[in-house]
Amino acid sequence: RGFWARHRRKVLVSLGVAGAGYAAYRFYDAHRAQLVRVEQLRAREEQAADDLVKNHLQEHFEKVQKICDTTTLPLAMHQLCEKIMTELDISKLTDKLRQGKVQSSAALTPKEKYDTWEEIKIKSFTKTVSSMWAMTLLSLYTRVQVTILGRHLYLDFARSTHGAQLQAESDAFSENGHRSFLTAADYLATGKINAFIMQMQRAAAEVLKEKQLKDLMSTDQVLQTVLQILDMFMSLCEDNSWINYLVPDDASVHAQMMAVSSNGFDDSSLLNDFRKLEQLMTETRIVLASDDFRNIMERSLRKIAEMVIEDLAAQTGIPSPTSGLPLATLLPRVAHLSLPLLEEPNKNKHIQMIRSMPEVGLFYTFLYANMPPEK
Repeated sequence: RGFWARHRRKVLVSLGVAGAGYAAYRFYDAHRAQLVRVEQLRAREEQAADDLVKNHLQEHFEKVQKICDTTTLPLAMHQLCEKIMTELDISKLTDKLRQGKVQSSAALTPKEKYDTWEEIKIKSFTKTVSSMWAMTLLSLYTRVQVTILGRHLYLDFARSTHGAQLQAESDAFSENGHRSFLTAADYLATGKINAFIMQMQRAAAEVLKEKQLKDLMSTDQVLQTVLQILDMFMSLCEDNSWINYLVPDDASVHAQMMAVSSNGFDDSSLLNDFRKLEQLMTETRIVLASDDFRNIMERSLRKIAEMVIEDLAAQTGIPSPTSGLPLATLLPRVAHLSLPLLEEPNKNKHIQMIRSMPEVGLFYTFLYANMPPEK
């Protein structure tokens, strides 16, 4: 009783402080738990919003890739086939030789006969090598376009803090800009085909000038001739000028022409599309001019050339690399090799081969992950 009398006040104060502390701790713990629940709810809402936009971007990217695979590349290949078959048709030349044999009135002088055969020789190789180069580059080029578009969609998402705003901006450009960018794939067939063929003919004439019609050629020699023509063509295209056969010289002019044919210039969004198209075209040129792209281009062309010569060997039945057939006999078969090269993409074994090459897939993976800097 004496102890309680002496320390009662202290004990009561201590109990009061302990109770207040415990109450404060319970209040803090409850408040902290509520904050955690609020943060978790906010995080789930943000994650749901991010997933929604990511799914939208993925769907949009797949839509762009589908447009490229089902519309852009098939249309470009169809136009290319028509142009090459028309510009490098040798049937009139062979008819001329045939008529000269059976009709005395149509007999050719030795010089006319020689010149006709020389034209057949150059056109036959030009036809197949042009088809080989154009098919390979169009296949690689359209994939570059799709990869660049996909990369831009990802970067737009990463920079945006408001999913709805990003979605609206992405949709706006997809309507007015993506198709314009993808349709540039037909530039080779519609705008540069004549210049391209002339340059390839120059390369073929230079390589074939020492080869006589009576010379025996094995399939290995035909392969080396094809590769030499490809190398000669690229050497004639100084400072990567071959890119001009694929990419429009002035993207804004290209876009404006498309706008005139559709919406005119009243829509202010078209100005943004022009700027975006210029940016995309600039990045495309940077990629095509890179050493990495040059590497997969050369590897792809080499692989396709080997496939084409395998088809030639199957047709001719040449038993070994040391034997061969006269060049004059091979020319029609060489010209015929262009047809499988220009088949529509879903049936084209050469395009499928390019897409299946590991180094090609690796290039586009790195390109998507790390776009080259703007110059």
